[in-house]
Amino acid sequence: MWKQAIEDALQKTKANIERFGDLFPHVSENDVYHLNPNTDWTDGFWSGILWLGYQYSGDKAFQEAAQKTVASFKQRLENLVELDHHDIGFLYSLSSKAQWIIEKDENARQLTLQAADVLMKRWRPKGQYIQAWGPEGDEINGGRIIIDCMMNLPLLYWAYEQTGDAKYKEVAVIHADLSRRYLVRGDDSSFHTFYFDQENGEPLHGGTAQGYSDGSTWTRGQAWGIYGFALSYRYTKNPLYLETSKRLARYFFDRLPQDDVVYWDFNAPVNEETKRDSSASAIASAGALELLEHLAEDDADRAYLENAIQRSMTGLVKSYATIGKPDAQGFIERGSYSVRGGNAPDDFMIWGDYYYLEALVRLEKGIKGYWYE
Repeated sequence: MWKQAIEDALQKTKANIERFGDLFPHVSENDVYHLNPNTDWTDGFWSGILWLGYQYSGDKAFQEAAQKTVASFKQRLENLVELDHHDIGFLYSLSSKAQWIIEKDENARQLTLQAADVLMKRWRPKGQYIQAWGPEGDEINGGRIIIDCMMNLPLLYWAYEQTGDAKYKEVAVIHADLSRRYLVRGDDSSFHTFYFDQENGEPLHGGTAQGYSDGSTWTRGQAWGIYGFALSYRYTKNPLYLETSKRLARYFFDRLPQDDVVYWDFNAPVNEETKRDSSASAIASAGALELLEHLAEDDADRAYLENAIQRSMTGLVKSYATIGKPDAQGFIERGSYSVRGGNAPDDFMIWGDYYYLEALVRLEKGIKGYWYE
């Protein structure tokens, strides 16, 4: 089943290379991807899909298209185009770092290190956190962290490993510890965002940007946490990160609905109109595969997670994948960008496509994505 799903996704990617040209897909409307000239936070996912396609198949068409995206990311960094946010890890881990991992291209390595320096500019020494959005001192977002940042920290851990400069790892660890303490709740659910006093770092309150309510559990945020804390464990071997990833995973997979693909928020009232988020299920599955790598054979959670991954990925492939729809641009339907904001609430998401493919190629061939070497 996995192999057929991969082949279908790669066939669609081949068509998308021609369809998208030099532009980057973001989210869809009426099943057609919105494209941009490498100006969005999501553009690394298209690059990552191309690198996965090349690694899995050896087809040079994927490699050439992926290399072109890295050239675009070089230009983006040189001109600092839309880089004033924390999603630098999403952009450069899956583009230039992927190229370094696969091809050992020194220019790609240097570009990725420069990207890590851009992310470091988000560090706020007074508050001791990485600011997610907005300029320093911003009235609304100046003291805000969000759980998505756990997936951007691997860029900093990697930069430490490459350079030996402890500043990268120190910032990543401080931010991961803060996220663990304030974004992860006592019942193993999570806040999407948390606010701190910009002057002294005093914790203020949790909140959301895309969840059902400030106190609800946005499913994609929970998925970012599963994967992000597992990756922090890989880089640091801090057992608290592994425990946190496990706790978040159990909360997520304990709440799978009948068809095993989650709704957009665990606290949203469920009726016929309630939106799904297939991308959250894809991220959680990929994250759980990473988590499994760090568990002993006799770990009490191993069988649970193995079963959860099978259920989640089978649900995606059987009920949400566009297999049998050769003209479809995306791999999985029913993703939601922002239900709360009415922005692409039931569409293709390029990150959903990426994590779906990453999970599939890891299941089929052991290819692990580009969050670490």
